[in-house]
Amino acid sequence: MGRLRGRLSGGLGANYWKLWSASAASNLADGMFWIAFPLLAIQLTDSPVLVAGVSVVARLPWLFFVLFAGALADRLDRRRTMVSIAALRTGMAAFVALGIVTGFVNLPVLYVTAFVLGVGETLFDTAAQSVMPSVVERDQLSRANGRLYAAELTMNQFVGPPLGGVLAGAAIALAFVGSAFAFAFAALSLAVLSGSFKPATSPTKTTIIEDIREGLAYLLGHRLLRTLALMVGVMNLTSSATFAIFVLYAVAPGPLGLNEVGFGLLTTTMAIGSLAGSVLVERAERRLGRGRLLLVAVIVSAVTVALPGLTTSPLVVGIAFAASGVAVVMWNVVTVSLRQRIVPDRLLGRVNASYRLLAWGSQPIGALLGGIVGEAFGLQPVFILAGLLAGTLVLAARIVTDDAISAAEGEDRLDPNGGRVTDRPPAA
Repeated sequence: MGRLRGRLSGGLGANYWKLWSASAASNLADGMFWIAFPLLAIQLTDSPVLVAGVSVVARLPWLFFVLFAGALADRLDRRRTMVSIAALRTGMAAFVALGIVTGFVNLPVLYVTAFVLGVGETLFDTAAQSVMPSVVERDQLSRANGRLYAAELTMNQFVGPPLGGVLAGAAIALAFVGSAFAFAFAALSLAVLSGSFKPATSPTKTTIIEDIREGLAYLLGHRLLRTLALMVGVMNLTSSATFAIFVLYAVAPGPLGLNEVGFGLLTTTMAIGSLAGSVLVERAERRLGRGRLLLVAVIVSAVTVALPGLTTSPLVVGIAFAASGVAVVMWNVVTVSLRQRIVPDRLLGRVNASYRLLAWGSQPIGALLGGIVGEAFGLQPVFILAGLLAGTLVLAARIVTDDAISAAEGEDRLDPNGGRVTDRPPAA
């Protein structure tokens, strides 16, 4: 019976599946919440700027708070942080639902709610990425992250939005009630995780600013991680530039000539590819090697952002989007697992936060550049220029190799008791 249970669980253990359940529930709640949020906003205003402002406010913490979130993730018990944020999200969703029923919800309340949830998201996601090495063994990280991504994508992109839409169609408050229940389930799943999730702390007392500097210094001083962070920043910049104007290119009278339903189906192909990538990544990693797999992901990314400027076939673009979804998830699983393997536990939150600052911070810049180029030169050059810029990342293949990855992982040393030494210096 024990062997059968181990096979069914993938050998990842009970704690992992508690974390997996919490992530699935949290992403289901997010999917419902963020489809209901704009639907509520358009009931309060018909201004495109004010409606878009809800999303802008929700993303601001990723620029201005994420480094502090990383420092806190390395100071506080990561499980307790995640439980507290899940409980906060439960309360905020219930608050909005109550506000709708009683009639006191207005646009300023939505803005405050979006900002608070954005701050919570930076804390939760940073702690969640940092807690995984405490849950599974190092050689299980790719499998564990792949299955976690599959759950997140399924709930966040396939189940949550349509379910939220159905509930909002019946009564918009119901969508927020559903989110509250899902967030509460996530909090309960995390609360029953066993073990200690408080990272090892420095023997000397430091300030938050000093902690942030130490995390940034580690990332910038580690050649492999620094290169990967810059690469993902460029990829996100180019994809944001193209997707900022893609709706104008895709929907009639744009060159692709789609209607709103067709546009929705086209963008869904990327989610389908992402789900496939989360299932296939472990096998692809074994067959191609991680360096080659990351190079393939770069090439697919460059082709995908350029292709809409070279064809008006929705079928061809849809196939490229699906391939891009596969590549993006494989990139994420490989690079996240790598960081979890090689970064000292006491620095993991700060390094993850610094890394994501580069990755997410490039998105609003890319969107702005895409709009400026599109306004000045037309839509087609946006795709071509973005593809060329993304294509230059193949030059990094001489740095991001299997040997470099193995060498970085090989720097881990064991103490006399067989434990992992977490205070080793960064690689050159």
